[in-house]
Amino acid sequence: MKLQDKVAIITGAASGVGRAIAELYAKEGAKVVVADLNMEAIHAVVDQINSNGGTAIGVVANVMKEDEIQAMVEKAADAFGSVDILVNNAGIMDSFRLIETIEDDLWDRVLSINLTGPMRAIRKSLPFMLKKGEGVIVNIASAAGITGGKGGVAYTSSKHGLVGLTKNVGYMYAKSGIRCNAIAPGGVQTNIANTMTNMDMAGLSLFREGAGTMRSEAVDPIEIATVALFLASEDSKFVNGAVIAVDGGWTAY
Repeated sequence: MKLQDKVAIITGAASGVGRAIAELYAKEGAKVVVADLNMEAIHAVVDQINSNGGTAIGVVANVMKEDEIQAMVEKAADAFGSVDILVNNAGIMDSFRLIETIEDDLWDRVLSINLTGPMRAIRKSLPFMLKKGEGVIVNIASAAGITGGKGGVAYTSSKHGLVGLTKNVGYMYAKSGIRCNAIAPGGVQTNIANTMTNMDMAGLSLFREGAGTMRSEAVDPIEIATVALFLASEDSKFVNGAVIAVDGGWTAY
């Protein structure tokens, strides 16, 4: 098993890409902390993993709140002794808002969840990794984090910021045995679209102009999870500060 006895925290793990990663990591021997907002959904994932012979616990955590991030990390350490892997997956979209229609509260919410949350989760997990002299961080960015027209202004800015965070942490802590990489998915079959209300139709129209270059329709979350497994395992021991596009060639156009 590629992650035998590793302790992995995954945010937004009750559905979509986060759930796929949690289940795959558990199959590969990791002790998984399923973090999300929805207690009922958390229990479903934890029960599924444990019934299949894996090891998982759940924790309700709002990544907008630093005290809940602190509690999430502490629960992982209390239950399993340390933190080896952190996957920052929780995120929301912004209804494709253009800069002329974005409101401050939506901008602040998107940046808080998509960028500040990962920063804080890394900050809280890092001491455990530094103590062990090794650790892995996987940030789920987006095709919108490496191009300009695949999301609204807040979402695009937050994911570009997450890419910068990835590269900075990867470089600054490389000599400490810690790797930090990002995955930039294209279209994935998740419920993130449910976070969008009051759609900016002009922004959506401009997005759709380029969407036709996608190789296919949205893919199953397992396609992202397999890359997250690669990045968490020794298979990628010399991959650090990298952003891997998993989009069927969409961003290559």
